[in-house]
Amino acid sequence: MPWFVKTERFLRPYAELKPHLQAHRAWVEQLRNQGARISSGYLVDGDGQPGGGGLLLLECASYAEAAALVASDPMLLSGGVDWTLAEWRSAVGDLGIR
Repeated sequence: MPWFVKTERFLRPYAELKPHLQAHRAWVEQLRNQGARISSGYLVDGDGQPGGGGLLLLECASYAEAAALVASDPMLLSGGVDWTLAEWRSAVGDLGIR
C-alpha cells in the first residue's frame, strides 16, 4: 500500500496553535488505535529548535483516501497551517515501512 507525506508550515504562533496540536495528537492516536499506519512529528532546525512546521506520514490505499483522511486533521481544520500532500515512492533504500 502506498505511503503519503503531509508537510505543513505554521501560519500562526505556537501559543495559538497549541490547542489544535493537542487535538491533532489525539486524532493521530485515535487513528493508530483503529489500525492506521500513521506517524506525526515536528520539523526542527540544526540546533534542535522547532522550525514552525510538521510532517505526517501515513499509509493509504490511494491519494484520494489519504486526502480525505488528512482533511479531518484538526491542524488543517484550525486554518493555522499551510500544507501539501504527496505520495512517496521509495526508489533506493529501505526504511522498513513495507
